[in-house]
Amino acid sequence: EEHSHVGDGHVHLSRDETEQAAIDLERQETPAMILARRLHRALERKGVLTKEELWKGVDFLEQLGENWEGPRLVAKAWCDSDFETLLLSDATQAAKELGIEAVNSTAPTVLTVLKNTPQVHNLVVCTLCSCYPRAILGLSPSWYRSRSYRSRAIRDPRSVLREFGTVIPDSTEITVNDSTADHRYMVLPMRPKGSEDWTEDELKLLVSRNSMIGVSLASDPSQIRRE
Repeated sequence: EEHSHVGDGHVHLSRDETEQAAIDLERQETPAMILARRLHRALERKGVLTKEELWKGVDFLEQLGENWEGPRLVAKAWCDSDFETLLLSDATQAAKELGIEAVNSTAPTVLTVLKNTPQVHNLVVCTLCSCYPRAILGLSPSWYRSRSYRSRAIRDPRSVLREFGTVIPDSTEITVNDSTADHRYMVLPMRPKGSEDWTEDELKLLVSRNSMIGVSLASDPSQIRRE
């Protein structure tokens, strides 16, 4: 069914039309893309570069110049159990307490925050197009909008996570959450061990956009320089 949500900048077509549009927009691999992929594989085999390091670099480059508020919410929740409870039950209200507008300014949307635990790991996707909490996470990354991610995250999330360097234990259930035009998701990653004495401002350094989508974990404190 075709429908639009006024002011949100795009129109939702039927699934078939949307998928075909995505295919039409995605180019065939160029020689440069093939070379880059082969170079990365060679560097990975030689132990020079890991998948996790590659995606951290991509994550950093795609976030340059953005004003995104997600790490503030996560760090506050890690430090304040009452705030965490509010964030998980009413993310919009929790964000307002920090002066953050969690919904899109041009159209009403609901934001739900999903908590990762040792038992459940959450992954966010939009299978229909690219619905995404821009007010919290900034612009969506190119891979999030790709047809490959949108289709494979549902079918085989563990393989997708491994491509980001994220290995989830078999004993942990992976829940894939499908965003829609009026309902967006954000992941509350687990607080990493070794960050017990970190301040709230320092904890923000451990939170990446990818960890709030669920394709990666919060950063290892030993790998981050404290302020």
